[in-house]
This record gives sequence, structure tokens and C-alpha cells, in this order.
Amino acid sequence: MENGSVRWAFGRNEELMASSAISIRGILTTIMSNLNQADQRPTIPLGHGDPSAFPCFRTTQIAEDAVVDALRSANFNGYGPTVGVLPARKAIAEYLSQDLPHQLSPDDIFLTIGCTQAIEVILTVLARPNANILFPRPGFPFYEARASYNHLEVRHFDLLPEKGWEVDLDAVEALADKNTVAMVIINPGNPCGNVFTYQHLKKVAETARKLGILVITDEVYDHLTFGSNPFVPMGVFGSIAPVVTVGSISKRWIVPGWRLGWLVTNDPNGVLQKYGIVDCIKGFLNISSDPATFIQGAVPQILEKTQKDFFLKIVNILREAADICYDTIKEIPCITCPSKPEGSMFVMVKLNLSTLEDINDDLDFCVKLAKEESVIILPGVAVGLRNWLRITFAIEPSSLKEGLGRIKAFYERHAKKN
Repeated sequence: MENGSVRWAFGRNEELMASSAISIRGILTTIMSNLNQADQRPTIPLGHGDPSAFPCFRTTQIAEDAVVDALRSANFNGYGPTVGVLPARKAIAEYLSQDLPHQLSPDDIFLTIGCTQAIEVILTVLARPNANILFPRPGFPFYEARASYNHLEVRHFDLLPEKGWEVDLDAVEALADKNTVAMVIINPGNPCGNVFTYQHLKKVAETARKLGILVITDEVYDHLTFGSNPFVPMGVFGSIAPVVTVGSISKRWIVPGWRLGWLVTNDPNGVLQKYGIVDCIKGFLNISSDPATFIQGAVPQILEKTQKDFFLKIVNILREAADICYDTIKEIPCITCPSKPEGSMFVMVKLNLSTLEDINDDLDFCVKLAKEESVIILPGVAVGLRNWLRITFAIEPSSLKEGLGRIKAFYERHAKKN
């Protein structure tokens, strides 16, 4: 007892709170708390990659019917295997193998609660004393948060804006040592909107082989490409270096709330099996939660029956939005876009503080923009690049034009006077 009261043995987990604070959701929540409630205009969300709220991005009815059919079948009301139900794993193996030189087996597929759980699985599996892992900068901050929470040392290599955001492979080699376990790439790119070429991905695989590390490739935006470079899965190079692919139906089918993802081992040479990584993946899944079984049950129908015209419609909308974004940014002197986005739903732009007279940094820019214009964008510091901004263009084109127009008005209000 302490001063007549109970002294409780539990307390605030500061490590958890520190990891949460650097998340995109955490930072966007802070920015949104600065919205001016008196502003009668609709808020324009250019900060988060979830276009599902917009009618033009509604998923295909085939996917909706697949979920209804799976639910009404009564075959998916119970617990499923921890690795995922077999028909879903077979369907995903077939779906992904279409782009690969080798055939995936259902045993290479592990179903997860969205792509984020797949990231959690592989980072937990690789964590061991003194281990380090290489992440891209800029990148997706969930990786840093999970690695930190798992006591994995994080080292960053740069993506080069002057080279279309290619990986600085010299930096990768300089950063790696005997305790490096893996490097991460995101393709198509979040937050940069880049799409890696076949030749560059092969160099990434050759570098990983030279260093004796595996490649974790985040392909949650697979096939959402609309530039000169087609999507090439990193698994194509699995015979050079072992590749672990994380992905989901979230983005291509515009259903992030359905929380169905996967972790895939692209490893024709059996390296991951030999070193116990596959067993550890199964071990982690034995003590974690599973995706809803009726969503798993819907996967075969979703993957096999979705028509090409649905994918074409989504890509065409994204292409139009990327064009609008890139062209309009040229008219706003305080931001500069180094290269036109060719994939995913994002573009990175450099904030030119020298053109503004009362903005301290990228976070200050985003907070004041929210307050004055009811436009939400993500500060670059959230993805590892201070005084850059990430703009999401996956919204209705009319709303995108409105949002960019408000950013231009914000610039004109805060521009330095000659």
C-alpha cells in the first residue's frame, strides 16, 4: 500500500506507444485534429491510400457475390487451418504463378489478416539478438514500427529520386554486415509511385545473393501500373536469392477492410526451408489470429472470376488521376515532383520552404493546410523524408482537382512577398 492506496503492478507500455506514434494513422489523426469545424466545405482526403469510399472505385460485384456465396454456404463458419484454407491457398498459388517462371505450391502460401499481418509475421520470424534489417527511405513506416517492437535494428538505404526512385544498391552493400537478415522493397512503390524495371529487380536479387540475405518484397499494389514499366514480381528472381512476398486483395480489388492478405515464399532452391524460416512462419501463425474464414472461402471465386475490364477501369482512373496530379503540381511553386507516378496510388513531392514565409517544415505545412483548407496530406517525415509530402491521388478526379486547387490557394496565401 502507498499512502493508503493500492500500488498497481502494471503501467503504460512506452515502447508500444513510441511505435504507434510513428504510424501513418497516428500522424494523420494528429493532422485531422486540426481541421476547422467551421469550414463548411467537404474535407479532401489526400493522405490515406483507401479509395473504397468513392463510388468510382467500388469493387466488382463478382467479389461481393463471392463473399455472400461463401457466407451462405455454411462451409466457412468454423475455425480454419492456421496457414489458411486449402482452396484459397491453391487459388492464390495459381494467381501469382501466372507471372512467375516457376509454379507455386499451396504450401508456399500463408494467409494473413491483410498485408500488415504478413509484414508482422516475417519481421517477427527474422528477429534475433543483434540482427539488423535494411529498409528503403522513403518507405512505409509500419515496417519501422514492427521492427522496432521486435528489437530488430533498422538501417535505411535511399531510393534515388533522380533515378526514378531506384534502390541505391551501393548503399545497401555498405550498410549490410554479418548480422543483416533481409532487405525490403516496395513495388509498385509506396510512397513514391515508382515501378521497378526487370533489370533493376534482377540487380536487387544479385545484391541480396552476394550479401547472403533474403528479399522481402511488398507487392500489395501489384498490377496497379499505368506508366512505361510493367509490374514484374520479385519472385521471378527467387532462384537467385530467396524472396518472401507480402500482398493482399486490398488494393487491386479496392477492399482494404476485408483484411485478406498473404505471405508467399518464392524459393525454388529451398533455402528458407533449410534454414528453418518456413517452420518459424508456421509457428508464428499457430499463436496468432487468422483472417475471417468466409473471406478465405470467397478467394477462389474472387481471383478466378473477376473480369479484366474491372482491373482496366481501376487502372484508367488511376492513370487519369496521376496525370491530373502531376500536371497540377507544376502550377504550385512550393512543391516539386521529381518524376511522374507510374504505379500505386501515391506521389512524393519536395516541399520548397524557401517559397513560403511562415511554414516551418512539412508537418507544419500539413497541419496549417488542414486547418485553413480542409485538405489532408501526409508529411514526408512520416515516411522518412523530412520536408517532402506524400499525396494520394486515388480519389474521385473531381475531388482531386478541388483538393489541388485548395493547395494552390494555400500556397498563394503563404507565399513569400518580393
